[in-house]
Amino acid sequence: MEPIRVGLLGLGIVGGGTFKVLERNVEEIARRAGRRIVVTKVGERDVARARARVGQNTAVEPDAFAVVRDPEIDIVVELIGGVSIARQLVLEAIDNGKHVVTANKALLANHGNEIFARARERGVMVAFEAAVAGGIPIIKAIREGLTANHIEWVAGIINGTTNFILSEMRTRGLPFADVLAEAQRLGYAEADPTFDIEGVDAAHKLTLLASMAFGIPVQFSRAYIEGITTLSATDIRHAEALGYRIKLLGITKRRPEGIELRVHPTLVPAARLIANVEGAMNAVLVHGDAVGPTLYYGQGAGEEPTASAVVADLVDVTRLLTADPGHRVPHLAFQPEAMADLPILDIGDVRSGYYLRLRVRDQPGVMAELARILADNEISINSMIQQKPDGDAEGADIIFLTHESVERNVDNAIGQMQSLDVVTADVVRLRMEQLA
Repeated sequence: MEPIRVGLLGLGIVGGGTFKVLERNVEEIARRAGRRIVVTKVGERDVARARARVGQNTAVEPDAFAVVRDPEIDIVVELIGGVSIARQLVLEAIDNGKHVVTANKALLANHGNEIFARARERGVMVAFEAAVAGGIPIIKAIREGLTANHIEWVAGIINGTTNFILSEMRTRGLPFADVLAEAQRLGYAEADPTFDIEGVDAAHKLTLLASMAFGIPVQFSRAYIEGITTLSATDIRHAEALGYRIKLLGITKRRPEGIELRVHPTLVPAARLIANVEGAMNAVLVHGDAVGPTLYYGQGAGEEPTASAVVADLVDVTRLLTADPGHRVPHLAFQPEAMADLPILDIGDVRSGYYLRLRVRDQPGVMAELARILADNEISINSMIQQKPDGDAEGADIIFLTHESVERNVDNAIGQMQSLDVVTADVVRLRMEQLA
């Protein structure tokens, strides 16, 4: 049987790893796929660099569009990143009747609805396991393994850079800026780390997970995104003393009134497995009504872990090449005509527990006034501690942990607290999730 011919766009870290894994494990992959899968053409502007990496038996084309137009190519693997050019390449590949494998979460989070619709029209597949959590097969788990379940919520550490930073801040007590510099030195963070530390990368991935978990269109623009740049070592230390750890989580929940879609630093009980995921590792917790909680853990980035997911998609596409398009696994798990038009909730309508830290003057009546404001806003206190502020600061730090409350009420309470003369600094608010 003729081999499957692959056009590989981009020969960076993931592209190089994909080529390496396909070449090293070619026979094992063929035994699983039923046919050999061979990269016959690479699209890479730096032809000399690409030639040194792939050898003489693979064609190198500096124009990526020439690869997607090549009638001999069966599957296009898009690993160049970005959105604009990648979108053009993927849509043209689809229009030319080619199946697509991509690791580009930004592309799919912003243009997934268009891309998946075009693929359905042309009867081709778009596979994207490597777009979320690197080597962890979370797409297949939600789309296929948990298909019997009414999925209730998904929560994940889906950005290794921020998890490394938070782990180092907790274990070493260092400020954010120092740990970020170290992460850049070690190669965990880019020279421009904005997408990672501001939560955008995690929100791209969460958007895709939410679509598959709940059968809703891709809606990245509706996600609430909050990064870790303003998180202090003080709050990480207080959280630890209270039995919690702070993780940048992507959280999506199904509620009667709509879908929560949010990324932010979150206090998680230290006893939870996901709270103990350290360094640059990823983990995703999925809760279904039948199976209960399931946890998926592994390397969320890197050359060969991500290549593992790319090659798995290539094998899946190869197996299904002859399947009737109507009987393939849908891109977003649900049949296209059965997608739900559920609203994405505004952050003010989200329900969560809260950590509130207030710097106050140490004088009688302060605690009673703060408790009254919380009660007036229907916020129930779970626990409270008072701490001496760091350094030579005067007054006291009061920390409230609340039961689950509506965020809009918490916003109102913070505004009222902030207006008090006895509150001497900005109120720190972090969300808490029990993930039980």
